[in-house]
Amino acid sequence: MSSEQITRDIIKQRKKIRESISEKRRVHFMRYLSWRFKRLGDSWRKPKGIDAKMRLQRKGYPPIVKVGYKNKNAIRGLHPSGLIPVVISNKKDLELLSPNAHIIYIASSVGLKKRVELLKAAKERGFRVANGGIYGL
Repeated sequence: MSSEQITRDIIKQRKKIRESISEKRRVHFMRYLSWRFKRLGDSWRKPKGIDAKMRLQRKGYPPIVKVGYKNKNAIRGLHPSGLIPVVISNKKDLELLSPNAHIIYIASSVGLKKRVELLKAAKERGFRVANGGIYGL
Protein backbone atom coordinates (compact mmCIF):
# COMPACT_ATOMS: atom_id res chain seq x y z
CA MET A 1 0.00 0.00 0.00
CA SER A 2 1.44 3.36 -0.99
CA SER A 3 1.67 6.29 1.43
CA GLU A 4 -0.86 8.17 -0.72
CA GLN A 5 -3.40 5.34 -0.36
CA ILE A 6 -2.84 5.19 3.40
CA THR A 7 -3.40 8.96 3.62
CA ARG A 8 -6.68 8.65 1.69
CA ASP A 9 -7.85 5.86 3.99
CA ILE A 10 -7.02 7.92 7.07
CA ILE A 11 -8.91 10.94 5.71
CA LYS A 12 -11.96 8.75 4.99
CA GLN A 13 -11.75 7.28 8.48
CA ARG A 14 -11.56 10.74 10.06
CA LYS A 15 -14.57 11.97 8.03
CA LYS A 16 -16.61 8.94 9.03
CA ILE A 17 -15.86 9.52 12.72
CA ARG A 18 -16.69 13.23 12.51
CA GLU A 19 -19.95 12.57 10.66
CA SER A 20 -21.01 9.87 13.11
CA ILE A 21 -20.64 12.27 16.05
CA SER A 22 -23.25 14.97 15.71
CA GLU A 23 -22.61 18.45 17.12
CA LYS A 24 -25.04 17.75 19.97
CA ARG A 25 -23.20 14.59 21.00
CA ARG A 26 -19.70 16.05 20.73
CA VAL A 27 -18.31 16.62 24.22
CA HIS A 28 -17.37 20.16 25.19
CA PHE A 29 -15.08 20.16 28.22
CA MET A 30 -15.71 23.18 30.43
CA ARG A 31 -13.73 24.73 33.23
CA TYR A 32 -15.23 24.10 36.65
CA LEU A 33 -17.57 26.92 37.75
CA SER A 34 -16.99 28.90 34.55
CA TRP A 35 -20.77 28.99 34.14
CA ARG A 36 -21.08 30.78 37.50
CA PHE A 37 -18.28 33.37 37.34
CA LYS A 38 -17.83 35.64 34.34
CA ARG A 39 -14.16 36.23 35.11
CA LEU A 40 -13.35 32.56 34.49
CA GLY A 41 -12.81 31.58 30.88
CA ASP A 42 -14.40 28.51 29.35
CA SER A 43 -11.11 26.75 28.51
CA TRP A 44 -10.46 23.42 30.19
CA ARG A 45 -8.72 23.25 33.56
CA LYS A 46 -8.68 20.10 35.66
CA PRO A 47 -10.80 20.50 38.82
CA LYS A 48 -8.53 19.88 41.81
CA GLY A 49 -10.48 21.12 44.85
CA ILE A 50 -11.28 18.61 47.59
CA ASP A 51 -15.00 19.46 47.37
CA ALA A 52 -15.19 19.94 43.60
CA LYS A 53 -18.32 18.09 42.45
CA MET A 54 -17.02 17.94 38.90
CA ARG A 55 -13.84 16.15 40.05
CA LEU A 56 -16.03 13.65 41.88
CA GLN A 57 -18.02 13.17 38.64
CA ARG A 58 -21.34 13.91 40.30
CA LYS A 59 -24.58 13.84 38.35
CA GLY A 60 -25.52 17.19 36.78
CA TYR A 61 -21.95 18.40 36.26
CA PRO A 62 -20.08 18.52 32.93
CA PRO A 63 -17.80 15.62 31.97
CA ILE A 64 -14.09 15.75 32.69
CA VAL A 65 -11.29 14.80 30.30
CA LYS A 66 -10.68 11.04 30.28
CA VAL A 67 -8.70 8.63 28.11
CA GLY A 68 -11.90 7.21 26.62
CA TYR A 69 -12.47 10.38 24.55
CA LYS A 70 -9.17 9.93 22.70
CA ASN A 71 -9.09 9.55 18.89
CA LYS A 72 -7.73 6.47 17.16
CA ASN A 73 -3.96 6.13 16.88
CA ALA A 74 -4.04 6.39 13.08
CA ILE A 75 -5.84 9.74 13.17
CA ARG A 76 -4.32 11.41 16.21
CA GLY A 77 -1.75 14.14 15.59
CA LEU A 78 -2.45 14.53 11.88
CA HIS A 79 -2.95 17.81 10.06
CA PRO A 80 -6.61 18.42 9.07
CA SER A 81 -5.61 17.55 5.49
CA GLY A 82 -4.71 14.04 6.67
CA LEU A 83 -0.97 14.53 6.17
CA ILE A 84 1.70 13.96 8.81
CA PRO A 85 3.12 17.28 10.10
CA VAL A 86 6.92 17.53 10.18
CA VAL A 87 9.07 20.42 11.40
CA ILE A 88 12.14 21.07 9.25
CA SER A 89 15.05 23.42 9.66
CA ASN A 90 17.25 22.64 6.64
CA LYS A 91 17.16 21.15 3.11
CA LYS A 92 18.59 17.85 4.31
CA ASP A 93 15.40 17.21 6.32
CA LEU A 94 13.36 17.35 3.08
CA GLU A 95 15.21 14.40 1.54
CA LEU A 96 13.68 11.81 3.87
CA LEU A 97 10.06 12.97 3.38
CA SER A 98 7.35 12.27 0.82
CA PRO A 99 5.11 15.08 -0.55
CA ASN A 100 2.14 12.68 -0.60
CA ALA A 101 2.39 11.80 3.09
CA HIS A 102 3.89 14.85 4.83
CA ILE A 103 3.07 18.52 5.34
CA ILE A 104 5.91 20.81 6.32
CA TYR A 105 6.27 23.36 9.08
CA ILE A 106 9.44 25.45 8.94
CA ALA A 107 11.03 25.83 12.37
CA SER A 108 10.60 29.21 14.04
CA SER A 109 14.35 29.43 14.66
CA VAL A 110 15.02 29.59 10.89
CA GLY A 111 15.86 33.07 9.61
CA LEU A 112 14.28 34.85 6.64
CA LYS A 113 17.02 34.12 4.10
CA LYS A 114 17.09 30.39 4.83
CA ARG A 115 13.27 30.28 5.11
CA VAL A 116 12.88 31.58 1.54
CA GLU A 117 15.39 28.97 0.31
CA LEU A 118 13.51 26.19 2.12
CA LEU A 119 10.19 27.35 0.67
CA LYS A 120 11.60 27.27 -2.87
CA ALA A 121 13.09 23.80 -2.35
CA ALA A 122 9.83 22.51 -0.86
CA LYS A 123 7.76 23.87 -3.77
CA GLU A 124 10.11 22.28 -6.31
CA ARG A 125 9.59 18.88 -4.67
CA GLY A 126 5.82 19.41 -4.40
CA PHE A 127 5.43 19.76 -0.62
CA ARG A 128 2.68 21.72 1.12
CA VAL A 129 4.03 24.24 3.64
CA ALA A 130 1.66 25.01 6.51
CA ASN A 131 3.45 28.11 7.78
CA GLY A 132 4.75 29.57 4.50
CA GLY A 133 3.14 32.93 5.19
CA ILE A 134 3.75 35.84 2.83
CA TYR A 135 6.98 34.24 1.66
CA GLY A 136 5.10 31.25 0.26
CA LEU A 137 4.97 33.16 -3.07
